[in-house]
Amino acid sequence: MTNLRYTMIIQWSEEDQLYLVHYPDFPWQHFITHGRTYQEAADNGQEALEGLIAVLKDQNQPIPQPSIVPILQTA
Repeated sequence: MTNLRYTMIIQWSEEDQLYLVHYPDFPWQHFITHGRTYQEAADNGQEALEGLIAVLKDQNQPIPQPSIVPILQTA
């Protein structure tokens, strides 16, 4: 499942001292995983997304369509 086209948000948590991962297309999953480095969070996020989709498929649940996030342009 390497062609997943979902927006992944990675943000630093000062409280946890970790990078937290969220997928806006799955709003019931506030933070799906984390990492000590940005790259680790991205890798863990990809793995967690694949697992989440597999579970939804196994349970015959709908899988959200990837949304398009508009790119902000500066003047």
